[in-house]
Amino acid sequence: MALFNIENHLPLIAILRGVELNDIVRIANILVEEGFTMLEVPLNSPDALSSIRLMVEHFGPDLLLGAGTVTTEQEANAVIATGANLVVTPNLNEAVIKAAVAANCVCFPGVVTPTEAFAALAAGATGLKLFPVSQVGINGYKALKSVLPKDVLTMPVGGINPTVESMKPYIDIGANGFGLGASLYQVGMSDDQIRTNAKQFVGAYNQCFAA
Repeated sequence: MALFNIENHLPLIAILRGVELNDIVRIANILVEEGFTMLEVPLNSPDALSSIRLMVEHFGPDLLLGAGTVTTEQEANAVIATGANLVVTPNLNEAVIKAAVAANCVCFPGVVTPTEAFAALAAGATGLKLFPVSQVGINGYKALKSVLPKDVLTMPVGGINPTVESMKPYIDIGANGFGLGASLYQVGMSDDQIRTNAKQFVGAYNQCFAA
């Protein structure tokens, strides 16, 4: 398993779906300035591998930078070749997990069921991306957590908003962080809007732990 301590990171993964190559460094820099340390470019974005490579070259190895929507071993190997250290999937593909972990990448595969979750862990996944969490809701997530080992990292993804009300119910059950998509970034958003969204997410996440 890739060496990873979530305490060294703000556990919010920025999902930059659709980002263009000529925008990636500027947008990523806004997020990094606001405290984000985990950023992914989904592979169904334009020229995604070039964007990931550019992001890696610009920010270096201290951040977790890589790809989302990685669905095949070939795609995983292409991502690894960019220098990425983060591989996120929407589904369970054991070959993807094993390729990522063999390359010392942090890997969060998408799972919904206990069967998928335990198969992902057996393949060496760093943690679990519960996706789409909107499908299972709080009760489904609680049921899944009840059977997982206590130290397994879980990151709900899908429909998370920058409010305490959206995030805290999952944190109270044991969520370690979240993947953030359209509520954080969408193509066409202004830099100011992206920064505002980032501030709101970081603030809401931190408020979840306030006394």
